[in-house]
Formats: sequence, C-alpha cells, structure tokens
Amino acid sequence: MLKQKNFSHPFMISDLVRHMLLSWLLAVLIEYFILPNEWRDLSKLDGLAQMSLISVIGMTCVFTVLLTRISCLVKTEKAERFGIVIVFAVFEIVALRANASWAFLAVCTLIFVILVSFELYGWDKRTELVIEPKKSHKAFVWITVGLSVTFFLFVSAWTMGRVYSFSSPTYDFGIFSQMFYHMKESGLPMTTLERDGLLSHFAVHVSPIYYLMLPFYWLFPTPATLQVLQAAVITSAVIPLWKIGKHHGLTGAQRMLICAVLLLYPAFSGGTSYDIHENCFLTPLILWLFYGIDRKNIPITMIAAVLTLMVKEDAAVYVAVIALWLIVKTVLKLKKLNSQNLITGLILLAFSIGWFLFVTGYLSEHGDGVMTYRYNNLMYDGSSSLITVIKAVILNPMKAIYECVDTEKLYFIAMTLLPLLGLPLLTRRYERYILLIPYILVNLMSDYPYQHDIFFQYTFGSNAFLIYLTVVNLVDLKMNWQRLFALITAAVVSAVCFSMVVVPKAVRYPVQAIRNYGYYQNIRDALDTIPDGASVTATGFYTTYLSQREILYDVLHCSREHLLETEYVVLRMDSNGECSKYATADKNDGFENLIKLLEESGYQEYGAVNDVLVIYHKGN
Repeated sequence: MLKQKNFSHPFMISDLVRHMLLSWLLAVLIEYFILPNEWRDLSKLDGLAQMSLISVIGMTCVFTVLLTRISCLVKTEKAERFGIVIVFAVFEIVALRANASWAFLAVCTLIFVILVSFELYGWDKRTELVIEPKKSHKAFVWITVGLSVTFFLFVSAWTMGRVYSFSSPTYDFGIFSQMFYHMKESGLPMTTLERDGLLSHFAVHVSPIYYLMLPFYWLFPTPATLQVLQAAVITSAVIPLWKIGKHHGLTGAQRMLICAVLLLYPAFSGGTSYDIHENCFLTPLILWLFYGIDRKNIPITMIAAVLTLMVKEDAAVYVAVIALWLIVKTVLKLKKLNSQNLITGLILLAFSIGWFLFVTGYLSEHGDGVMTYRYNNLMYDGSSSLITVIKAVILNPMKAIYECVDTEKLYFIAMTLLPLLGLPLLTRRYERYILLIPYILVNLMSDYPYQHDIFFQYTFGSNAFLIYLTVVNLVDLKMNWQRLFALITAAVVSAVCFSMVVVPKAVRYPVQAIRNYGYYQNIRDALDTIPDGASVTATGFYTTYLSQREILYDVLHCSREHLLETEYVVLRMDSNGECSKYATADKNDGFENLIKLLEESGYQEYGAVNDVLVIYHKGN
C-alpha cells in the first residue's frame, strides 16, 4: 500500500497544467485514431466533422482526475513529461501517414524536439532576473535615432511614391483617404467607396484609433499625409523596444542592434506596401503594453491596452493573449504569487473579451459582421462562427499544425523567423509559447492569402510578439558576447533579406513617380478640372486622388444607379478589367459598352489625356 509520505512535494498549478495537457493529447489521439482512414485526411474537414467535442472534453476531464489522483500518491512528473512526448509522437505518426509532406514532417519534428527538450531539462524555474544596465553610450542612442530617421524617410518615400504614381487603388487606400476627408468635414468616418453607398467605415472595421491621426491630417489634408503618418507610427515602435531592451539588461550596443533588426525586419516595413491601415498602430502599442507589464506600470499598461483595442475588432486577440500569458506566468511561479500581475492579467483578459464581444455584436447587428470566411479551412460544421475555429483546434491540433504549413506559407515562415534566427522559439519557459498564438492564429492558420504575406498589414501585430520574444529569449543567454553575436547575425540576415526582398519593391514607386513626373502631372491636371464639390465615379487607381469629396464611387464596385447619378465619370483607357460588369458574354468589351451607356444617358466627353484617361460629364 502506498503511503502519503511518498508524495514529496505540494500540488502546484504547473502539475495541473501538465495533467490537462497530457490528458487532452491522449483524448484527441484516441478520437482521431478511431476514425476510418479516409477521414484522417487533414486537407479535408470530414474528419473534424466526425470527431466528438463532448467525447474529447469528457476523456480529458476523466484522465486529468486520474492523473491528479495518482500524482497525490506517487511522484509522476517525469513520467508525465515523457508521456506527453510519446503521445505526441504517436499522434504525429498517425497524422503523417494520412498526410505525408516534408513541410508537415519538419514542423512536427520541430515540435517533437521542443517537447523532448522539456522532457530532458524541464521548465526553466529560475527567477527572471532583471538588471538595469548602466547608462548607454550616447553614440548608440544617436545611431539608433539615425537608423529610425532613415527608415521613416524610406517608408515615406515608398508609400508617397505609390500615391504620386497612381498606384494606390480604391481598396483600401481610396477608402481611407475619403474617410479622412469626411472626418475632417463632419467628424464622422463616412465613406461612399467602401460599400457602394454612404456608411460609416466602423460598420466594417471598428477602428477609432484613426482619430489620433486626424489633427495632423487637418493641417495637411492630402492622401500623402496619411502615408507619412503611417511611417511615423511604425517608426515609433523603436521607442518602447529600446526601453524593453534596457529593462531586461541589454547594453546600449545590444539595444541599438535589436532596434536595427526591427527596422530591417522584412515583415515590418513590408506591412506598409499596400498603403495605410489601422494595423500600423499595433506594433508600437503592443510593445508599449509589454513594457508597461514588465515595469509593473499600471497607467502605461492600461493606456496601451485600451489604445490597442481601439485599433480594430480583432485587436482584442492580442490583448487577451498577453493577459493569458501574464496570468499563466504568474500562477506557475514557485514562489508567492504576484497579486498585481495576476489582477492586471485578469482585468486585461476580462476587458479584452468583453470588448471583443461588444464590437463583434455591434458589427453583426449594425455592420457587415466579422470576416470569419478567412477561416473557412477550419469551419467544419458549416457555421461562420469563430468559436468553430477554437473547437477545431481542441478537436484536432494536428489539423491546425497542418494548416500552418501549406506550401504557400513556407516562404512567409522563412521571412519571419529566419531574420530573428528562430529566437522566438528557443526557450525553456513554456509560458512564453503562449505569445506565439497571434503569429499562428492570425498569420498561419487562416487560408486567406494576404494574412501570410509579408507585404500586407496583417504582420504588424505578430511582429510585436516575435520581437518581444526575441528580446526576452536573448536575455536568457547569460554571456554578453553570446547576445552580441546573436544580434549581429540577426541584423546581417535581416539586412540581406531587406535588401533582396523589400528594397527592389519599394524603390520602384518613387523612381517611377520621379521619372514619369510629366506623365503623371498631365493626369493630375486633367483630374483637377473636375470641381471640388462634384460627385464622381472613377476607375480604381484614380479614386485616391479624387477622394477629397463627399460622393465618390468606384466603377467596378458601384451599382449602375449610383454610376449614372454622379456628375462626372473618370475612366482609364485600358480599364476593361475595371469595367468587366458591363462586358457582354465572353467578350472584352466592357470599356466600350460603358462609354456607350454613358453617352446614351446624357454624358458628354469633358476632358481627356491621350491614350490614358477620359472624363465624361453629365450636362443639365
């Protein structure tokens, strides 16, 4: 008979977490294993539809109770850690037999190696020491300032070049440019471009953070101003990053290098390549949130959290993940719980969930709803609810892993992890893996192509998490020379990727705008003949320049009724694609048919630039 004295340590929260993890893996393995072979295919949703969430949760609870009971009698920690490795290995083999691919094998092997390292070495239970370094040499501060200014000018030139070369289309920059015009005139974020009629942009995305830019736009009300403001916002991320590095004991040279890595990180500047989006606020605000938590500064933490939630409805995910990380980090400590951190985490979690439910409810009731179609690859029950995504991950984590390694996502993974030397993954503090959730959920699990493209705005949120993980995992290297070597290597790799991938794409627009200045000036002169207050319908690449007006429609996306209500219609000569709705079956005659429709409706040619554009005006 076993005696209680064999139990050599008190029950810890970490023990319960381990019991639940092992129990859950065992439950999903059993549920997946009993599926017929044809339903184990992870590229389809049939298997998920046949698995029972009730069974998985039930088995998880039963196994957790059994493991907890056994651990009260004998010490089972090592056996449980080993069990997690074995169960995952079996799960991995079964899944690979159904879906063999090198990418899937590589990621499964990586996760297996991480689990083995925890089995061999366990959780790093040492206290996270924070040592404030001596004041850094001013040279490193000024070098960082110089790098930041250069980056700001680079991004400004890139994005302004898009405006002045008529490369910024209706979706999305024309929409935002007209929205800011309405905000300046009435204080409301109205637009006629976005959904073919006057409505608030907040019926599509709830982004009150834009009002922080309005005072600057009021002074300089042009589309180019918005591009410059975006460049300034993302460049400001250097400030909280420098402070985070200082708080965690990085030297001045190391802080300069980590800031250089951020500025050269391809997915950071790349996020601006499709013009301004509210997401640009995410990187600096999330880094400020991390800094406030690290410093236990309640005002900074709460202000940063509130502002992050103001960026967009899905920004609540970022705050909730940070809150979850803070809670888990706090309760897993062996020493006395830090009540401030725990309370802060609980408040952030409750507030982020509450805000998410509120804004998604508002969008469902008064707007366009939440864009859940981006996760159709996980919607196994025919619903359009994000809850289904959570259920899918609980039912079969291998499905989530499989979706993360589509062939088209491998390049994105390389461009986001290689410049950081994989440092976000290298830790023995397993609560930090919680901070990878935004990267996995937002960028990798979705089958929406733009979310795993470094040249779109969906990287800004996960950038902050990956950079923060890079800093704190780097600090775990005890020797300064190791940190310095890692940072120099990361900066070199980032610089190579930046120069090969980002620079060629970026310089094309300002060079094009300068070389063809006369050509674009002729277009601007022609468009300037349209009176300021007139209503206009235009093809997609002219709406940004024409956005300073109350009524503006896009030819491709507006109804015929709205088209014929406007006073002016502006068409590119080579715009058959943008006039496709007016084409006859199997013919490329949309432009000619639209011209005919306009003339039949009383429009007359008002102006033109030879072989470039034509403007029609509807007389009285």
